[in-house]
Amino acid sequence: MERAAAHGIRYDRPAATFFEGALLGNGKLGAVVTTRPDAIVIHFGHNNVWDIRIAENNKEKIGTFESLFSRLKEIPSHYGSLSDDPWYREYVEMAAENYARPYPRPMPCGSLLLGFDRRRIEVLGHTLRIHDGMCEIDLLADGKQMQLLTFVEQDSDALRLALRADGGPEDVQIVFNRVKLIADPRTPQELPAPEPYIDAQRGLMAFRQRLPAATGGEPEDDGRATDRAFRLTATFEPKAVLQAGVSSWEGLLNPVQAEGRFEVRVALDEGFDADVPEPDAAQQAGDAGFASAFAQAADSWSRFWSRSGVALGDAFLERTWYRNLYFFNCAVSPDAICPGLFANWSYGKIGSEWHGDYHMNYNTQQPFWLAFSSNHVDKHLAYVDMVERIGPVSRKWASEYYGSRGAYYPHSAYPVEMTMMPYPVPHWGWEICETPWTVQSLWWHYLYTMDLDFLAGRAFGPIRDAALFMVDYMKRPDARGEAWGDERYHVYPTVAPELYELTPGFRLNRDCIVDLTLTKFLYRAFGQACAALGRTQEEAELLAEVEEVLSHFPDYPTAESARGTVFVSVPGEDPEVVYNVPNGVATVFPGEDHGLHSPPDDYAIAANSYLNHRNEGGNDLVFFAMAGARLGLLDLERFKRQIEYCMLPNGTCTDKLLEAGGRYSDTTPFDYMGQMGIWFENFALPAVINECLLQSYNGVLRLFPNWPKHLPASFSTLRAAGGFLVSASLENGQVSWIDIFSEAGAPLQIYNPWTADAAVLRDGAAERANGALLAFDMPAGTALRLVPVQDGSHHSIRS
Repeated sequence: MERAAAHGIRYDRPAATFFEGALLGNGKLGAVVTTRPDAIVIHFGHNNVWDIRIAENNKEKIGTFESLFSRLKEIPSHYGSLSDDPWYREYVEMAAENYARPYPRPMPCGSLLLGFDRRRIEVLGHTLRIHDGMCEIDLLADGKQMQLLTFVEQDSDALRLALRADGGPEDVQIVFNRVKLIADPRTPQELPAPEPYIDAQRGLMAFRQRLPAATGGEPEDDGRATDRAFRLTATFEPKAVLQAGVSSWEGLLNPVQAEGRFEVRVALDEGFDADVPEPDAAQQAGDAGFASAFAQAADSWSRFWSRSGVALGDAFLERTWYRNLYFFNCAVSPDAICPGLFANWSYGKIGSEWHGDYHMNYNTQQPFWLAFSSNHVDKHLAYVDMVERIGPVSRKWASEYYGSRGAYYPHSAYPVEMTMMPYPVPHWGWEICETPWTVQSLWWHYLYTMDLDFLAGRAFGPIRDAALFMVDYMKRPDARGEAWGDERYHVYPTVAPELYELTPGFRLNRDCIVDLTLTKFLYRAFGQACAALGRTQEEAELLAEVEEVLSHFPDYPTAESARGTVFVSVPGEDPEVVYNVPNGVATVFPGEDHGLHSPPDDYAIAANSYLNHRNEGGNDLVFFAMAGARLGLLDLERFKRQIEYCMLPNGTCTDKLLEAGGRYSDTTPFDYMGQMGIWFENFALPAVINECLLQSYNGVLRLFPNWPKHLPASFSTLRAAGGFLVSASLENGQVSWIDIFSEAGAPLQIYNPWTADAAVLRDGAAERANGALLAFDMPAGTALRLVPVQDGSHHSIRS
């Protein structure tokens, strides 16, 4: 927490726009604090609050995979695009009809405005303290310095505000003259009108918004159990400060109550319609208790920061690590719905692009990459909940559309009840990689914790469902046989993420490298999961099918580039293609098949692929850098420059273009994604830094594999595969010590970071260890320290 305190975000002028404002949150409630020259305006959102309407038309017209595949095979292969065929154009338009609707989407939860007379009051700027979640807004009131303090409670969905001056909380000049609760200006007109309420005597104002499940206008008053609602309530202390204004939406501040304490609590209630009280039933908060509430919030932040930490000789990377972990904690909670593309911050149309939904070809998975190594595994449970939520429709689609066992996980999904795929359009909906990709992190959750109960109760079922589907898909008659000229089981047809769509003759729709590497990962994880749970005999039939497919598995596609042999996304691809998702390095990450552990020839191809890669930007800031760190090739200075290039005034990084030549032209605005919302996926930046400091993906710990030896660095309790918590320090170009704690009792392997022997201290005794690979038994609950042996003695050991 002390280290995080050095990396607050300062803005030295009014932050009038959404992307300048300070981001606050508790993983459920999100707030954007903006400071206009005439008012403080705070926008509210919540991971659980969505416009839950959903269109599921044309079910009877979608058909099945086999019927559609047969029809597509009849389209001449010499066509420039499948869309040259009128039937397919019409089919795509029909299949995309539901997704073209503006709902479902995250629903903005309104705004609080505190206005003032700018002839007397001036906004100087704000400071966001990421170590304890406090935002300090600096004001100049009649020539005197004042602060408006605000934070989000961490144990309830409420934001607090308090005005402070040098004389203390009881001696402030109340600088505000009007207050409003404003329903979101882009609330769809077909939704029920918001219900406002103001009670000056009780010192509160509120509004309530109903969110019907029905898609057609005002819902019937039938008490639908599926309808949802939210209520935003502002309570003022002292109560006498509020007086009724010109309308039920607006309050004026009492000029008689010009001095004294001024505190506000803004609470968000959300849930099923029947469970959210009417606005006039809003409960008064009583004594606002700002100081005690903040003490509780700061304690929560202290516990969060105690999970892990870094101290880096590079201030920019250290700042990046702490700030993005702060944003991550604000955005996700295991007690709320899994965030979509833009997390819990929204206003108007901001946060609604692509429905703000779950995209399963990297976007939804990426932010959770940091949960494991940063030792915040509990946060990943929000993702696990999402996988379980979409499980029924995924199993139904596998059975009814593909005629397959298991589950086919969707390209896009929503946190609302679905009975069909939201995006059944083949040219992206046939991305086969999304099924193994969806369940990959469930295996990581087990691998990094060794939690057998989690594996048995929550991970094994989805992993098995994915393995069943992939076996059935690869064993289809169309995916093997004489037409292929080999004895392999192929992934066919398929679509490379963000590239090509379906092509005439399916010439670029087979054995995509990301399909292959993630399917291989899945099959191995399934086998290891069966062994860990003692289910090898029970799953013998499926395990035999998996082994059969693996023994006849396609090779990764390659091509010859100016740098030599490189991996490409699909067979026959030009190695100079401009990618969006970095497919060519997928075997390194997320596939984890190649890396620093690889034999020289494999490593050379993977390294060439990384160095040869061309990316148009948008989906590479974290993704591509993860692969670079895994190979020990990430140029940290260039990485830092790209972070700066993508950074918004609020400290977050947007998705920003890098080059034309792929999907984008020379007239495409390179910042066109910057105003769409807060890109949740890029909060995973600390995962890249963690991989530079510690790697364990292959079961062996490797220290500082991508960190410049001339820069000092240390880290505390990063999590490693095997359930280990690792701390270490690099000083004067050498690892000076390593501390390892075992949570689960797994055997420990670590690459020796020294050319000399290592001294091992545990249980009060010292011993030597030598060799390039060190191995130790580590019963659960035990720890050891490693230091280099100097001058043939153990004098360097520290207790």
